[in-house]
Amino acid sequence: MASTRPPGDDGLSAPHILEYAYKRSLGKVLSRFFTGLRDKRIEGVRTRSGRVLVPPSEYDPETGESTLDDFVEVGPGGVVKSWAWVGAPRKSHPLAHPFAFALIELEGADTALMHVVDSGDESAMKTGMRVVPRWSDETVGRIQDIAAFIPEASA
Repeated sequence: MASTRPPGDDGLSAPHILEYAYKRSLGKVLSRFFTGLRDKRIEGVRTRSGRVLVPPSEYDPETGESTLDDFVEVGPGGVVKSWAWVGAPRKSHPLAHPFAFALIELEGADTALMHVVDSGDESAMKTGMRVVPRWSDETVGRIQDIAAFIPEASA
């Protein structure tokens, strides 16, 4: 379908601030996921149908069945499925310089993990690009143990 925008019109954009100030308790599945991150390992959980969920979920989102016992290691690299550029990071953001929030489908996973990509520049971001984790110097069992994903070519 042809665009109905006049030449030079790139569409609308507006600043948007989204924050969630809460904490949650971890069950068996997420405790294992975060322990894996502490050990620089990323795990998902396999459903009865064979799909691998990352991050892992206590229940299969399609059937509601428990998925508590079939853990599989994934990644560590993956492919960017979608992304949004953050040109002016806020104090609460994980990086102090521009970066992308991205949905990353790790090797061996069937779902995407949302994390940050530190590509250096928006022009370096592409849907379909391969990325690998850059681990924090000190890992303690939290999502920030992956400091960011970076383009595989720059690893």
